[in-house]
Amino acid sequence: MKKFLLFTAVFLLISTSIFAQEPQKLTSNEIYEKIQKLNFLGTALYIAAHPDDENTRLIAYLSNKVKARTGYLSLTRGDGGQNLIGPEIRELLGVIRTQELLAARNIDGGEQFFTRANDFGYSKHPDETLKIWNKEKVLSDVVWAIRNFKPDVIINRFNHETPGTTHGHHTSSAMLSVEAFEMANDSTKYNAQLENTSLWKPKRLFFNTSSWFYGDNTAFEIASKDFTKLNVGVYYPLKGLSNNELASMASSQHLCQGFGRVTTRGAQTEYLKFLKGDTLKDSNDIFSGINTTWNRIKGGGEIGDILYDIEENFDFVNPSKHIVKLLKAYQKIELLEDSHWRKIKETQIKEIIEACAGLYLEVSASSASGTPNSNMDVNFEVLNRSDVAMVLASIESKIDKKRFVKEATLSDNKKNEFKETITLETDQYSDPYWLREPSELGMYTVSNPLLIGMPETPRPAKIDFNLVMEGIPITITKDVVRRYAESDKGEIYEPFQIMPLITTKLKNKVLIFADEMPKKVSVVVKAGANFTSGIVTLQVPENWQITPSEKVFNIEQKNDQQTIDFLVTAPKNESVGKLKVVATSNGKNYTKELVEINYSHIPKQSVLLISEAKIVRLNIKKVGDKIGYIKGAGDAVPESLRQIGYNVVEINPLEINATNLKKFDAIVLGIRAYNVVEELKFKQKFLLEYVKNGGNMIVQYNTNRGVDVDAPFKLRLSRDRVTDELSNVFILDQSHELLNFPNKITEEDFKGWVQERGLYFPDAWDENFTPILSMYDKGELPKSGSLLIAKYGKGNYMYTGLSFFRELPAGVSGAYRLFANMLSVGKKK
Repeated sequence: MKKFLLFTAVFLLISTSIFAQEPQKLTSNEIYEKIQKLNFLGTALYIAAHPDDENTRLIAYLSNKVKARTGYLSLTRGDGGQNLIGPEIRELLGVIRTQELLAARNIDGGEQFFTRANDFGYSKHPDETLKIWNKEKVLSDVVWAIRNFKPDVIINRFNHETPGTTHGHHTSSAMLSVEAFEMANDSTKYNAQLENTSLWKPKRLFFNTSSWFYGDNTAFEIASKDFTKLNVGVYYPLKGLSNNELASMASSQHLCQGFGRVTTRGAQTEYLKFLKGDTLKDSNDIFSGINTTWNRIKGGGEIGDILYDIEENFDFVNPSKHIVKLLKAYQKIELLEDSHWRKIKETQIKEIIEACAGLYLEVSASSASGTPNSNMDVNFEVLNRSDVAMVLASIESKIDKKRFVKEATLSDNKKNEFKETITLETDQYSDPYWLREPSELGMYTVSNPLLIGMPETPRPAKIDFNLVMEGIPITITKDVVRRYAESDKGEIYEPFQIMPLITTKLKNKVLIFADEMPKKVSVVVKAGANFTSGIVTLQVPENWQITPSEKVFNIEQKNDQQTIDFLVTAPKNESVGKLKVVATSNGKNYTKELVEINYSHIPKQSVLLISEAKIVRLNIKKVGDKIGYIKGAGDAVPESLRQIGYNVVEINPLEINATNLKKFDAIVLGIRAYNVVEELKFKQKFLLEYVKNGGNMIVQYNTNRGVDVDAPFKLRLSRDRVTDELSNVFILDQSHELLNFPNKITEEDFKGWVQERGLYFPDAWDENFTPILSMYDKGELPKSGSLLIAKYGKGNYMYTGLSFFRELPAGVSGAYRLFANMLSVGKKK
């Protein structure tokens, strides 16, 4: 039972601590809305597959209109998608999308959860999805989420009855939800979970359907007669916003997916198809027949008598007048036998009491990070902005159990500031917990079962403020944060991080050796504390050589860096392996790289990855030198091409003209360039003129939604893709120059590809285009639009949906050889 209570406390803390590093400053309207939510004892869980799959309109409606505790269970963190705002892909993209989901929930009022499923990329059928994901593990995570969150109603985003008609991840999320609906209350299913949670039986399961799932409006209109209909376009006078506006603002947090959008207003209907559970008594109320009042729980009636009166007679001018009654209700909540509701309502009412008192509690570290077992100075600010009798009895650091007795009377609007020193007694870092252990293709590894489902790693540095209000003791917990100001940005809050004493970084994650000449490899060593010293060594496979074998570093100041150079010599023959960095100080090895992700719309993220690079001895030939690269949605292709000796210059689209393109041996457009670079439609004439005069132009994939790549000949983009990276690739014309100069390309060059073959292939083109390759996924017809080339004037225009943006950073030898040929085509003397 103790384990269950501990988990419930941590689960609640994480699920309600969205953007916890910045103190909430609630208006009277917001306090009143939280009292309304405090008085509603109903829960809804929305389930889908990815970030951006969630219906923010429905989540916002349930949270803000119905006042239900509402969660979104995203089976993945969106790791397999593309990034429109930066170069991060895979696990780093998953970190960004996790934070964007939290930002969305911060706006629409929901809570966020995940499974261990890894978004491995597009899947065409749930059979493939569930094989790669490990169905049993993901299903257990869905059951775990239901048992912990205990929803009365569950709503699926996708249809479980139509496998193969949409993304396999989508259908799988619904299929797993349907299975888990019954399993969550079955003690024979995943019974090891019951040491830390309890069985739960949801009342109803719905499918959030629409005309999209029916193909045409007529069929949908007929079917929808039996659906639950919710008008989610309601207006909230306390917010000055409609639910649709709120939902649009939430969706717009998914910036790395290009989901920024204008707000909308007006009536809008959401449709819910009943799937399982108790029959609705009111067809338009998904909670009908479910007791959502305080009388739902034993001992709740007395609490409701107090809190309903506060809601009915709330004083918007002076909310502090309600504190005495709120404290009385708080005492009764603490005595509830139902541990699930006790923890939820205890958290909610503490937040309301704190806001009603205008209570400001902050603990800010002198630095944004610290190392394990080091001392850290922290600054405290305590301010009571009400006439409520209040005493700060003590503060206690939860990380080292230090208790500081204060017995300070908190007078109205009199600020109390003081400084203490705490010790960071922990061996755990603040990095994303799901990235700490080696992962599988479809699953992250999480050894601690209590962490599964949480959006973030729990912050270890927390402070308890032990207060006495009107004679009643109450403890409010705050995370340690870092607060500072920059002259051009103003006040900034950052999460306080516990990081290693030493981190190292290799500039390139893939090192390509095209010959046996030694290559300089630089290691950047960063210190997490003052006066840090040690040695650095590189570990490489047999037959690779490192000079020297080790080097010493000395860094005097925290966060300072020192660059150390080694010479690495590749073997004569082709070879692939790992180069790992090990820094040693005081007998301890440090093997992590610190990756910081810092965008204005999410909190700063610190990610620890293994400090290593893939090393590839590649026999490759190339012709030409200077490559112009026009950046699209963001990829690492330019750096990859530099690895094999090309001089890559990134071109500002605004500066494209007929003259400055002449100096390049080839022009490459980054992924989705025509989707995201508006200027290209004005500069296309110069690009095509460059080709006509003898240049090579390579256009990488674009999505087919409302975009025209304006090729020199007819070219129609589609949604065709080949998702199986192991699928057979057939060469259509063995004699074509593109496959023979300067490198001979064979089927062997398509081994070792990652995640997919390619995406958004053209499905129709002019006869001037020559298709080079054919490929297909199981059960489908061959697709020959992955790589097209056309002679245009004296030059060559190439369009490719092959996923070079994944293969080159992954060090796939065949992808490098093929791309070198594309850059070199037509240059054979």
